[in-house]
Amino acid sequence: MTAKLTGKQCRYLRGLGHHLQPVVMIGKDGISSNLTNAVEEALEKHELIKLRLQEGCMLERREAADLLAAGCNAAVAQILGNTILLYRPSEENLITLPTAAGN
Repeated sequence: MTAKLTGKQCRYLRGLGHHLQPVVMIGKDGISSNLTNAVEEALEKHELIKLRLQEGCMLERREAADLLAAGCNAAVAQILGNTILLYRPSEENLITLPTAAGN
């Protein structure tokens, strides 16, 4: 599992994710292997992605976020309404997170 994000890192990622559009929609089928694969691909390409729970989704938002984060080895940066922000560093390290000791 990806290391837990600090409060400072979560705030930084929320700032970066504010303008993002959801790239994956979670519908009535819930968390399927196809959905997990789509999230994996998006995380590898972008590192930080937004997901949206659609109207017919039977999962609670926290449950959906935790399942996807665990399944994709990612960290939940934010859950706001029906939107989830996930982060996982890729091999390219596109996003440099602030350190806990940094200013």
